[in-house]
Amino acid sequence: MTEFFKTYLPNVYLIPDEFIEATKQTLYMSFWTAFIGGIIGIILGVTLVVTRPNGLLANRLLFEILDKLINIIRSIPFIILLSLLALTTRFLVGTTIGAKAALVPLIFGVVPFFARQIENALLEVDPGVIEAAEAMGTSPIGIILRVYLLEGLPGIIRVSALTIINVIGLTTMAGAVGAGGLGNLAISRGYNRFQTDVTIVATLLILILVFLSQFISNQLIKKITH
Repeated sequence: MTEFFKTYLPNVYLIPDEFIEATKQTLYMSFWTAFIGGIIGIILGVTLVVTRPNGLLANRLLFEILDKLINIIRSIPFIILLSLLALTTRFLVGTTIGAKAALVPLIFGVVPFFARQIENALLEVDPGVIEAAEAMGTSPIGIILRVYLLEGLPGIIRVSALTIINVIGLTTMAGAVGAGGLGNLAISRGYNRFQTDVTIVATLLILILVFLSQFISNQLIKKITH
């Protein structure tokens, strides 16, 4: 195995510690972005569903503001969002470099996407079930928790997996501006120093993370729906 790495992946063989550290940074950014962004995204997604016209807690003004705001932020390319939020990132974290600093733009970037996905997943819940819960005198909070979130759980898991894959992709772009992670390693060494083997291995590791997240979500969906 050692001879294989020396022969076919010479640059990778020389920096195993950098690959380990870069993988840890990617996992760190992905986990905390998914966790924090997931909580905010679910709250916003639920709010969009219940405040829309004819919704459970219809509020046209709030719905229009959230809807337009989400559309605007989603329309901004992530690489530009990194630049726009530089001052905010520096204020909150104290720096614009590193995995911790990348969490700010990553969360800003993923929340609108996830909120919209949650909205679409919850809109698939059978309206008849919601009407039945209302007829039984269930409170709005009870309907949100026991009907929307519970009945829509398979859809929520499905869009969560899609969002995590999106987050992993965003971490690679964040790496382009010094956030660290596998994306940064692929660019700083693989691209800038023409070390193709580093780019290939970094890409493979990213693909493994993507496939792993998709596999876990598929297993969860199978358990819930059977």
